[in-house]
Amino acid sequence: MRDIFLDISLNIRTVDSSIISITITDREGATNVYEAPTDMNMNLMEVCKAHELPVKGTCGGMALCASCHVYVLTDHELPEMSGDEEAQLDQAFFVKNNSRLGCQLRITPEMDGLAVQLAPESE
Repeated sequence: MRDIFLDISLNIRTVDSSIISITITDREGATNVYEAPTDMNMNLMEVCKAHELPVKGTCGGMALCASCHVYVLTDHELPEMSGDEEAQLDQAFFVKNNSRLGCQLRITPEMDGLAVQLAPESE
């Protein structure tokens, strides 16, 4: 019976390969693993908001603010930073060499296991 259950649970995970795990550390230092769909064209900011994390996303994902600023903690290969993203980070507070705007990071299968930390708010 145990073997049947194991087979079923493995098959469920295989069938739903459009879900990845992302580890997010909030501004208070609490770390949680969240599931994110890869088949809905979501970005990291939207995933944070969907899980009710304190990310404002004031510009709605247009790279016109830095209210979704995160620090990337893993060495995942991410898309290159656009000029708009770079310009916003040039004006943001608390920028580090691993800073990115969550709205500019589309959720893809390659991001499975990604770990980020929410940057401090500038206000």
